Amino acid sequence: MASIDQSHSLGDVLGLTLAHDPGTTATTYRVVDGLEAIEIDTLALLEERFRTLREPLKLNRGGHDHGFNWTAIDASELTGFPGAQEMLALAEITDLADDDEWDLIVVDCPATAATLQLLATPDMALGYLERVWPKHRRVAAAIGTDIAMAMTVGAIEKMVGAVTSVRDLLADRDRTSAMLVTSAERVALLEAARTRSTLALLGIRLNSVMVNKVLPDLGGPADLPPEQLHPAVRWHYNRHGEQRDVIAAFAATMPEVSIVTAQHTGPEPVGLSSLSALSYALDVHSEGNASAFEPPVEVQLESGSGLESVYAMRMHLPLVDPASLSLGRAEDDVIVGADGMRRRVRLASVLRRCVVAGAELDGQTLVVRFRPDPKVWPR
Repeated sequence: MASIDQSHSLGDVLGLTLAHDPGTTATTYRVVDGLEAIEIDTLALLEERFRTLREPLKLNRGGHDHGFNWTAIDASELTGFPGAQEMLALAEITDLADDDEWDLIVVDCPATAATLQLLATPDMALGYLERVWPKHRRVAAAIGTDIAMAMTVGAIEKMVGAVTSVRDLLADRDRTSAMLVTSAERVALLEAARTRSTLALLGIRLNSVMVNKVLPDLGGPADLPPEQLHPAVRWHYNRHGEQRDVIAAFAATMPEVSIVTAQHTGPEPVGLSSLSALSYALDVHSEGNASAFEPPVEVQLESGSGLESVYAMRMHLPLVDPASLSLGRAEDDVIVGADGMRRRVRLASVLRRCVVAGAELDGQTLVVRFRPDPKVWPR
């Protein structure tokens, strides 16, 4: 188990102290046979990576620094660059996933909004870098006698490789999936629907939804007149009924996703014994396929040939709010917005020589149609 949530509550839940020296990156802690845990300190990671970048540049004090004094900041002064710590956490998880030592890695993430932003970061960062400083320009800048520039480009290329590995792992539906942990509340159901839509937009597979703290079914005197029930018992029956309706709505709204409920066991489950007992209170209400066969983006020739061709790009967006949809074209990309999130999607090569002819939401699929641009279409 790995935690990238900077509140670091994983050790608290396990009833353990996952301590490490301040300013150093953590290592895995053996909990029991077959289970190890790690709380990733992203600030320590940032300091370590920055120190690795800065030290070689100290050796080139006589070179041209292009206005950047990389050695002016000490690693211990860093308080975190926006997005950098999160990217380092994902890169660390990718390294763990590439290690054959573990069969399964469960990652404890921050709250939903922060996690969705985190998952969108790799693809967004790579896109920004390629537009601001394309690779061919970086390579050209590294050729020459400027050692500092060559080292800087080398460091950037190393980071690009790490971010690319993260992006590819997140997009690999055979290796990566998400579990949404929520509660049996109607507001939580609406939020879960938006999260389902956003994960699909980002190309990430939602495997299951776990509904926490579900009251047990007492059975027995529910059919008695209300005045014969103790107020606490009456509240329990009413609340259990409300929760049951919400769980049924979860299953109906997301039939392809497994809905798992965790029964309220009373005391807070802290420590291995309590967590083991909680595992017996789990109940799977539906066996979904977790959208394993839904390609995130699919391109087909719908009709015609040559300049009369009509191509369709389909993106699966389950539970999307139609009013939140937006669509734009930027060079060789389309920018799709839905439920408060945007994704820049690289067009297939054939679509880059086309213009957008229209778009529609067909059920749970966004369909964008293209026609060849006569100015650039091969004849």
